[in-house]
Amino acid sequence: MTVWDDLVGQEKVGAVLEGAARDADALVTAASAAEPLPESSRMTHAWLFTGPPGAGRNQAARAFAAALQCVSPDRALGGMPGCGFCDGCHTALLGTHADVTSVAAVGAEILVRDMRDTVRKSFTSPANGRWQIILVEDAERLNEKSANAVLKAVEEPAPRTVWLLCAPSIEDVLPTIRSRCRHLNLRTPPVDAVADMLVRRDGIEPEVAAAAARATQGHVDRARRLATDPAARERRAAVLKLPLRLSEVGACLKAAQELVDAAAEDAKQLAEEMDGKESEELKAALGAVQGGRMPRGTAGVMKDLEDMQKRRRTRTQRDSLDVALGDLTGFYRDVLALQLGSRIALANTDAEDALDRIARSSSPESTLRRIEAIAACRTALDRNVAPLLAVEAMAMALRAW
Repeated sequence: MTVWDDLVGQEKVGAVLEGAARDADALVTAASAAEPLPESSRMTHAWLFTGPPGAGRNQAARAFAAALQCVSPDRALGGMPGCGFCDGCHTALLGTHADVTSVAAVGAEILVRDMRDTVRKSFTSPANGRWQIILVEDAERLNEKSANAVLKAVEEPAPRTVWLLCAPSIEDVLPTIRSRCRHLNLRTPPVDAVADMLVRRDGIEPEVAAAAARATQGHVDRARRLATDPAARERRAAVLKLPLRLSEVGACLKAAQELVDAAAEDAKQLAEEMDGKESEELKAALGAVQGGRMPRGTAGVMKDLEDMQKRRRTRTQRDSLDVALGDLTGFYRDVLALQLGSRIALANTDAEDALDRIARSSSPESTLRRIEAIAACRTALDRNVAPLLAVEAMAMALRAW
């Protein structure tokens, strides 16, 4: 199974990346990678992957990184770089390759201090791989200072360094950065392609895979989680019952509190899995003595880790809320489809009774306003409005219309 199998429903993008990987392989094999890339090459030093949520931007970038680091002997016989089995591919896909550095937003922004060491590393030669690869998973979250640091590195990169930037749209990246990148725009994968991937890659039953892909409207990561995690299915079912509960002001406030509490609990569970392990590993690396006492002068390092974990918990909670808001948007989209006389391709067929009830008791205009209220809640969360306040305002707006 090659690395390109991770590009679900992205045939055109896959073809471009395969061609670039071939050219990159030829450059390294010919020992000419120390020279600037020729203008005729399909390979370049900076790439920008854009596309809607769930399209697989990060997966496409990581698959390309794996293909660039591929050391399969089959390449010498004309095989495509990106076999998926060699040490280069395997470690790049797992995120453990020494010459593939990933940067993701821990909180609302990628701070310049988070980028400083990465930018410095981008000017070094690969340690044992074929290319030095920097993968920025949330390029839209670069703040002014960190974006300027990236710009300087992208303007004058080292000969064997490749930058892979991922963002929802090209407008989310500074014009000065995107003008120096080769742009690839991914589409939302077809529902059938996502369902087929769940069956082939994860061994999901076809009926469950189809339902998860349809419910998430082609969002690859959410479809996989919905198909494999019973708790995720329970949370989604609770969200889809929310529109029927908004009959009184008190019910709206209670529903909002439950939605925020569920997101907080989800973030807490993820934090418990990661925070303790990270803290213990850092203590061991700093030479903690028996009994847990830290060496002198290391308190600041531990404080930085705690601050990072706190920012990550906040973002995880808001990401969990965003999943619920996405489910609500899909619910009202289905309501609108029924009001306009269509039952084709409903995403939430498991909640059809609730869809019918809401569709009969309201108008298409009201449904559109409810969808706008959900979008306004998402915008408020992006602007760091307190989650409970934003969700309460949304719940009251859903009731009013």
